[in-house]
Amino acid sequence: MRATCWTGKRSVEVRDVPDPTILNRRDAIVKITSTAICGSDLHLYNGLIPTMREGDVLGHEFMGEVVEVGPGIEELSVGDRVVVPFPIACGMCGACERGMTALCENSNPNAGLAEKLLGHSPAALFGYSHMLGGYPGGQAEYARVPFADFGALKVESDLPDEKVLFLSDIFPTGYMGADMAEVGPGDVVAVWGAGPVGQFAIASCFLRGAERVIAIDRIDHRLRLAQETGAETLDYEHVSVPEALAEMTGGRGPDKCIDAVGMEAHHAAGALHAYDRTKQALGLETERPHVLREAVVSCANGGIVSVIGVYAGFTDKFPMGSFMNRYLTMRAGQCHVHRYMPQLLQHIRNGDIDPSFVITHRLPLDDAPTAYRTFLEKADDCEKVVLTP
Repeated sequence: MRATCWTGKRSVEVRDVPDPTILNRRDAIVKITSTAICGSDLHLYNGLIPTMREGDVLGHEFMGEVVEVGPGIEELSVGDRVVVPFPIACGMCGACERGMTALCENSNPNAGLAEKLLGHSPAALFGYSHMLGGYPGGQAEYARVPFADFGALKVESDLPDEKVLFLSDIFPTGYMGADMAEVGPGDVVAVWGAGPVGQFAIASCFLRGAERVIAIDRIDHRLRLAQETGAETLDYEHVSVPEALAEMTGGRGPDKCIDAVGMEAHHAAGALHAYDRTKQALGLETERPHVLREAVVSCANGGIVSVIGVYAGFTDKFPMGSFMNRYLTMRAGQCHVHRYMPQLLQHIRNGDIDPSFVITHRLPLDDAPTAYRTFLEKADDCEKVVLTP
């Protein structure tokens, strides 16, 4: 089969690789009909996630048709149309039983690698390094889906792929950002990052009743898209974000702050930005945490900072004094996609949201190398790429 393979920093190739096969009783093989490039895939593309190997199959946002099931599968049949969550979860461990499927205790066969960096291992992820399982991803013609009877969500044929594909990751991730922040009626929320996850965080805040959402980015087409969703916008290259947020909120700051950027944050030129980029380039720091710092110092006293942007290791100059003295709360995590998929599917069915609004580029799988470059460079107003095998 054809698949998008990681071949080194800033390098991917579409190669012929072996077809997946059933390895365990609860496996299913899915023929992929739609897949996407995620912003977190760019961390792999930029060589910032450890334990990648040449030839690893990328991709964790995918859906398709079940073409084979293992003998332990009872809830799925050949021919079912499914969306696959990006965390791999067993459905039976303590974490899964509590709905924290991104922390599944059974899915990562390489847990020891993750423990060296993180202390304890989270769940395995599709196509996202050997530290997180080494499972081939879904930017391919076929994928093996472990624990498919728990993970894969069946969807009916009346909803096209583009409306349900993002249930695999970015729609639940954006929604979890709003959920962890406890966004509710009357809240003023600031969202750093107006990429695809940020757009779904913005939309989710409004779904939950937020009064105002302020989107922070520097890319014109992203800010325009946020405005179309109803957000106010700030271009961080032209304003001091903490000062602007204070002015827009009567000096209080936003009630809730969502970091939808993560480890590769950009910032207007300045000494701290140069410091972070230099340390990251030299391997002395894994993150560029400017957004995280800014969210903490901008948040209203007693507010909540919610982190859904991906971080991989260690950060520097965290404003702990501000965080501690002002009674702030921080929540962070990979998304527990399984928890949110059913309710978000219902929002789609009700017409509350059409997730395809973020798609700007549709390309065949063989064009994945070009698509990665376009997405990285934000060329041609690229917001989200969907690939068709």
